[in-house]
Amino acid sequence: MYPFATIKAYQQRLFDGKTSCKQAVEFYLAQTNKYEHLNALLHTFPEEALQRATELDEQRAAGKTAGKLHGVVITVKDVIAWQQHPLSASSNILKNFHSIYNSTAVQKLLAEDAIIIGINNCDEFAMGSSNENSAFGPVKNMLDETRVPGGSSGGSAVAVQANLCMVSLGSDTGGSVRQPADFCGIVGVKPTYGRVSRHGLIAYGSSFDQIGVLSHTVEDASLVLSVIAGADDFDATVSTLPVPDYTSAIAEKRSTKPVLGYFKQTLQHAGLDEEIRTTHTNFINQLKADGYEVKELDFDLIDYIVPTYYVLTTAEASSNLSRFDGVRYGYQATPVKEELTEFYSANRSEGFGKEVQRRIMLGTFVLSAGYYDAYYTKAQQVRRKLYEQTKLVFSDIDVLLMPVSPSTAFKIGEKSSNPIEMYLADIYTVFANLVGIPGVSIPLFQHSNGLPFGLQLMTKHFDEVSLLGLADALLKNYKAS
Repeated sequence: MYPFATIKAYQQRLFDGKTSCKQAVEFYLAQTNKYEHLNALLHTFPEEALQRATELDEQRAAGKTAGKLHGVVITVKDVIAWQQHPLSASSNILKNFHSIYNSTAVQKLLAEDAIIIGINNCDEFAMGSSNENSAFGPVKNMLDETRVPGGSSGGSAVAVQANLCMVSLGSDTGGSVRQPADFCGIVGVKPTYGRVSRHGLIAYGSSFDQIGVLSHTVEDASLVLSVIAGADDFDATVSTLPVPDYTSAIAEKRSTKPVLGYFKQTLQHAGLDEEIRTTHTNFINQLKADGYEVKELDFDLIDYIVPTYYVLTTAEASSNLSRFDGVRYGYQATPVKEELTEFYSANRSEGFGKEVQRRIMLGTFVLSAGYYDAYYTKAQQVRRKLYEQTKLVFSDIDVLLMPVSPSTAFKIGEKSSNPIEMYLADIYTVFANLVGIPGVSIPLFQHSNGLPFGLQLMTKHFDEVSLLGLADALLKNYKAS
């Protein structure tokens, strides 16, 4: 059965008796040991995973109904709650904390017979673009261990990249699923805001956060998304719209090609690597030659996207992270301070890393008296303009094309001393989060430096069917060998 191809092929072999869940788990456990130095996983649970695999094998042998993810080996990012398992957000402030409940996403995975094998490293509280901000050390890109895997879901991306699991769950606040997928040469899907419940997801920016899927194929991501998506009584922001069968939808043959579009400013931006620019331009021309209608669109707000994103997300983070104070749970500095303000200050100063502290301070500043209107209110106004412009864009096209990142994976430590340069790496991904639309990163290309880079696709709200259908078709027809 190895190397792993698709969930469908793996499950076919399971039901044909050619392999077993236990054999699959043993393989992936061996992989986690082999690639432990990549630091993609903070925790693995061999005995628990093997026991669950054995139970699933017995159920299958007894002819019991199998779940949609029967035997699928999965890892989850360390911001997604899994009952009675560690949940630290890769931060010292939650270092020894264990979740007391399951997130809705994890609950749905387990209900469909998935096997969760481990918990992925990530940037602390999902704040970062390189996975260098974890309290437990950086994650290394398997393709070049001197380079970052992207972030904040870098551990989830490397877990898929290095075959430590079949698929992985991450979270995407400003590109944290799509950008690491791009750097690692895999598929990363961010659904529409509200498509997947955020219950049990540690909050960074509550109006931006969305659980996403990292996988080898669009088909596998579609299957997992169809399981975890849908209404939830525990999340008032989740949509009650019916969840399509995404895997069946992408398999359907369409009589007409979707109308594509791209913002000319995204390809003209000074920060974009020249080879990535040329490749994307040539690819657009290839699509036109192959019968696709591709429209060049004007988008004059590109330079406002990153500042708007960081004003709003840091404001939300400063509020969300105020709950981590060491009183009820989490890190307590020693000796324990008797005065309450000093107690809070010591716990948070020692418990939070530098990047998290920076964003809390920035968020507190933009919400403070005298600056609220100048920064936060203005950023909300830009977000509204973006939302309105997006509605106009998708009245004219079906799918928006864009680069994923301005560069391929950069060296570990290369940008860590320059926060602004690191923030600008998100210029192409934060748009989808600001307006709440779905996006996917697919690994179509290879740079002359040997590293992968991909194409980002976006559609209107809740049109994951069109998004995944085109992504699957492009990946199968155009992926560079």
